[in-house]
Amino acid sequence: MVTFSCCMIVKNEADFLSRCLESIAHIMDEIIIVDTGSTDNTKEIAAKYTDKIYDFEWNDNFSAARNFSFSKATMDYIYAPDADEYLDVYNQNKLRKLKQYMDEDIEIVQMMYNTVSEDTVLNIKNEYRPKLFKRLRPFVWVDPIHETVRLQPSVFNSDIVITHAPKSNHSTRDFKIFQKAISADGYLSDTVYSMYATELIKCGKKEDLALAKSYFNSFIGHIEFSQKQLIAICVLTRLARLNHDIDEISQLISPIPDNGASCEILYDLGMYYLEDGNYEEAIAWFAQALDTSYILDVHTGGDLALIGLSSCYLSLGRCDEAHKYENMANLWAMPEEDQD
Repeated sequence: MVTFSCCMIVKNEADFLSRCLESIAHIMDEIIIVDTGSTDNTKEIAAKYTDKIYDFEWNDNFSAARNFSFSKATMDYIYAPDADEYLDVYNQNKLRKLKQYMDEDIEIVQMMYNTVSEDTVLNIKNEYRPKLFKRLRPFVWVDPIHETVRLQPSVFNSDIVITHAPKSNHSTRDFKIFQKAISADGYLSDTVYSMYATELIKCGKKEDLALAKSYFNSFIGHIEFSQKQLIAICVLTRLARLNHDIDEISQLISPIPDNGASCEILYDLGMYYLEDGNYEEAIAWFAQALDTSYILDVHTGGDLALIGLSSCYLSLGRCDEAHKYENMANLWAMPEEDQD
């Protein structure tokens, strides 16, 4: 049977830490807690489960903290939960069985991540995420001729479901880290660029978008239109809409090829005209948003656009249509298992 190290980075997680550790402590062979500056009793709670508690000076770099926590592990595999996650009894048993019968050739185990909070920047509530990692990865040669070192990890998609139940999203903290990374390096990786834009669209306030404006502006006006430019236009269109500046919106969307807009942009145009009292124009944009793909926020082409339509029809005194779209929005947002 393989052995498990639990490696966590925490800060002010007193509300959640016991729930998380109580659900996994009996399956772990060691628990490593790296505290990045708690001012509550997080470390006192952690001490009930382990004596391997380390301080790490927070430097706005999650990777650095994660790497430090992994460096302290000594077991075969590393399980890396966040404090606001936990395993219910059913999935605890699944993890225990996985540990007992684990094929040691497996290097990464993915688990289903189930977010139960409505306050999330995720576009889907259930997705596979890598959660269990082989601590030491051997490099082996493969193929009988023209042999090469196997570089792709051996990944196993388990049926273990992790419950993610945060109190709130961390957008305020994240925006500061995004800005610090831009100031330090001048750029973000494509993945982090998209995540920054997604958080701005889903939960950014006007001041957050204003701080990000110069960075996203740098991707506007390139000769070859790209997905990265479209993402920047989404962010800047949201800010222009909050500033109620239709001229800027028109200028921003002018380079977009025909039928190339995303539902985020169409939704913001709908909101602009709704706020302007031009309900017929708003209806046209919301309807287009419903028929257009998203790149950052699935809700702008779903329940948010439907709510916008409902508001327009209600303002026009067309109550039957308003109630129809309100019901459609409620059904759209309802979990599939509750839809009959």
